[in-house]
Amino acid sequence: MTVDCHDPERLAAFWCAVLDFKVIDRSEGKVEIGSWVPTVEDIRARQMPPTLQFIQVPEGKTVKNRLHLDVSPIDGSTEDEVTRLLGLGATTTDVGQGSDRNWVVMADPEGNEFDVLRTLAPQN
Repeated sequence: MTVDCHDPERLAAFWCAVLDFKVIDRSEGKVEIGSWVPTVEDIRARQMPPTLQFIQVPEGKTVKNRLHLDVSPIDGSTEDEVTRLLGLGATTTDVGQGSDRNWVVMADPEGNEFDVLRTLAPQN
């Protein structure tokens, strides 16, 4: 998945912190992150999970994303995850979702929307 942005390094660092990903490739104006660094054998066997690639573009974001990521916390509550993401530089945002919902719409440091869904953490 590719995300156009102004600052690929900053956005890649944000999403690495959010998803516990690592940088797997970088070049001028481009950073790719993933859950693990694939080997040539992994790629040939098509055993590579999706990655996020951030590419520098001159224009800014102008409308609501038509495609977005959903984040489901696995070791804490949804509220705890929202607090953590706010600390990483995310903001809450309104895309017309209304108040009767069980998720939180947020935006990354460049304004790309994503949702924080229900927690997947075991309930005590």
